[in-house]
Amino acid sequence: MSKKEVGNAFNHLIEKANFRHILVSYSSEGLLLEEEIESILKSHGLPETYRIYKMPYRKYKSKHKQEASELHEYIFYIQKDIALTNSVKSNKKIEVGKHKTNSYIKSPLNYVGGKHKLLNQIVPLFPDKIDTFVDLFSGGFNVGINVNANKIIATDINTYVVEVLDTMKKTSVEEVIAHIERRIEEYGLSKSNEEGFKAFRNYYNKTKKPLDLYTLICYSFNYQFRFNNNQEYNNPFGRERSQFSPALKKKLVLFIEALHEKNVQFVCSEFEHFNFSQLDQNDLVYCDPPYLITTGSYNDGNRGFKDWNRLQEIKLLDILDHLNSKGVYFALSNVLSHKGLENELLLEWSKKYNIHHLQHSYSNSSHNTTRGESQEVLITNYTNYTK
Repeated sequence: MSKKEVGNAFNHLIEKANFRHILVSYSSEGLLLEEEIESILKSHGLPETYRIYKMPYRKYKSKHKQEASELHEYIFYIQKDIALTNSVKSNKKIEVGKHKTNSYIKSPLNYVGGKHKLLNQIVPLFPDKIDTFVDLFSGGFNVGINVNANKIIATDINTYVVEVLDTMKKTSVEEVIAHIERRIEEYGLSKSNEEGFKAFRNYYNKTKKPLDLYTLICYSFNYQFRFNNNQEYNNPFGRERSQFSPALKKKLVLFIEALHEKNVQFVCSEFEHFNFSQLDQNDLVYCDPPYLITTGSYNDGNRGFKDWNRLQEIKLLDILDHLNSKGVYFALSNVLSHKGLENELLLEWSKKYNIHHLQHSYSNSSHNTTRGESQEVLITNYTNYTK
């Protein structure tokens, strides 16, 4: 087994481990480096609980008189599945906590900035009773699919992402899978057939069929959406890595089944054009906008969609202030600081509301690829307390 396969298997094991305490024993002679194991554990656990203990022992010495090398047995420890809260200053009090669960549905779309690994911290901070839940920057829909609400409205500026999700909502599981498998057979898609991938990519850019885009992504580098300024899909081939695997098929089926059970409306719209006047005090607006002090493909303005800048940030914060004045609840995901930078605008604005500090344990986000110190938060205009 290669080092990459070992790393992927270990990452999968830790991600799926449904235990509060994780202990790992590993030799320094193993394929994975100490730093790699630490990174995987911290990506799925609470970083501040991470510990490592090193126990030295001497390597077997041959009959030749040579210096014996020093080896170690590592004991790694980390804690998982604790939702953190830090509620402060508000007169509004609602009940939260019924959302707590470890069985969150994961979107089949590997969308940059996705919040799946933060769901166990974010979702428990939502009200128990929500009439309309607005996922204002829905992306891959990791948050919206896991919320209990009478109605869910998911909006995003990316037309193609919205069309994929809307098509999955309106199409049976059997039809979706059949369509994907027909395209795989037609173009000979595999982890090694780059020519077939390129031919299919050209076909998609001419036809723009939503389920074809999802199929194309399954064979693209890092399974990601990427468009050029002409709004043509231009992500390269995921050689020897990406494919519509049985695991990915299972994830897709679970997602579509959950999607069919919910009252969801998908809308392609810029956030400021949403009709907020339809909302009242029983509703919640969740915002996960591009982060002003980070750089990623979703906010650089070079992918055929509007970039995110200070003016956009001010517009959003003004909308949230307006919602608060009308008694409508909101929750905003963002970072107050990142790699030495501070979002001074957000820091000052957030003083009016409640700041819940999160452990940023997800890795599917280009602004966290090389993390440094990030202060990930959920800002709400209500105070929560656990029953």
